[in-house]
Amino acid sequence: MRELILGGARSGKSAYAERRAADSGLEVVMVVTAEAGDGEMAERIVRHRANRPADWAVVEAPLGLAQALRDTAAPGRFVVVDCLTLWLSNLLMDLDEQRGAPLPARFVRERTALLDTLPGLPGHIALVSNEVGWGVVPMGRLSRVFVDEAGRLHQAIAGVCEQVTLVAAGLPLHLKQP
Repeated sequence: MRELILGGARSGKSAYAERRAADSGLEVVMVVTAEAGDGEMAERIVRHRANRPADWAVVEAPLGLAQALRDTAAPGRFVVVDCLTLWLSNLLMDLDEQRGAPLPARFVRERTALLDTLPGLPGHIALVSNEVGWGVVPMGRLSRVFVDEAGRLHQAIAGVCEQVTLVAAGLPLHLKQP
């Protein structure tokens, strides 16, 4: 079972994914994509860790998400990926700001690997991601590419997931169910 969980900032999407994992009765592995690049992000990571049960394994995968999922997914295991948009941001950091420059090769490889890997994974996989495409078109090429690629990634992932859930104000709205 593959599930995409979308929501805006502070929508409750991570808490919802963690509740789903805890309620599953399965062994839980968190695959995290954040890197503590500054003090504020380091504090966020500490808060997320404090909110999770101590017996949940944690795998850090700021770039190689497909490989991390191949290494951790297993029957009887619930894997939560938190979150796709931070992973996307990490991969796009090498984007050439000049007009018309192609997407970074690593981004293209990693995105393809993730989309090829997801359908064959055993166990339950819940992928958390920020819905960022509902606002204004951002200024700056990197921001526009990020929003565009997040939208394309969400559509592609939703296509291979059996369940897609949008979380707003802590409440789940099921967009696609098995």
